Amino acid sequence: MLIEARKMFYRARGYCSGNLNGEPFRLDPYHSKFWRKASAGDWEPETFSVLDRYLSSDCGYLDIGAWIGPTVLYGSRKARHVWCFEPDPTAYRHLAWNLDLNGIQNVSAFGVALSDQFGVARMASVRGEAGDSTSSLLHDGAHGSDALTISWDQFESVNDLSGVSLVKMDVEGAEFFVLPTLLPWLKKQKAALYLSLHAPLLPVSDRHGATQKLLEALAFYSNLKDEKLRPISVGQLLEPDALSKYQTVLLHH
Repeated sequence: MLIEARKMFYRARGYCSGNLNGEPFRLDPYHSKFWRKASAGDWEPETFSVLDRYLSSDCGYLDIGAWIGPTVLYGSRKARHVWCFEPDPTAYRHLAWNLDLNGIQNVSAFGVALSDQFGVARMASVRGEAGDSTSSLLHDGAHGSDALTISWDQFESVNDLSGVSLVKMDVEGAEFFVLPTLLPWLKKQKAALYLSLHAPLLPVSDRHGATQKLLEALAFYSNLKDEKLRPISVGQLLEPDALSKYQTVLLHH
């Protein structure tokens, strides 16, 4: 009863108060449970450590797979400018709401999917709930929605990304065909890459080969770390147990 009353109050007021790694924000009331978890420091503390390490007031940040914006909001306080993508229309509405609640002006938010080509693609949540954090171009279905897709070349050609120091990519399996399109730019830019790998969303027979091919293409990075920011090898990431789980890695020079 108390929880429901709190939700009703937040929604009537239009926001709930919280913080992300100590930074105070006004936050959309429809995700108050998540925001309480994040405010308590119980959501991806390693992610905030990476943002702190690689972002500064003279650097840019590229967030591919922004969801409702926890990393975008925090990144906006650390970076000169943030570019972010969130193609799920429900999640994007809440992302835009959270940016507006905080009067944030240094974020360019795009409600499109970064893909390997321009077009329209069907996407849906793994769990079947619109706007949750698992929407993927690998899924379609009656509960899905159409997403406009643009290619990396189209985006990069019309934006000055020369100051980008960190790229975060969390695109629920689409990394296997999207990330290769960024490789020439990443090699030249030397930006750190914080990458979520979703091998379990691939057919079992494809997981090893696809993950190995992607990691080998990223061999120009001299350092590879796991989600706890500990050194890890490609071989460890390709072990059967590892391929059965979602993994996050940091690649940097």
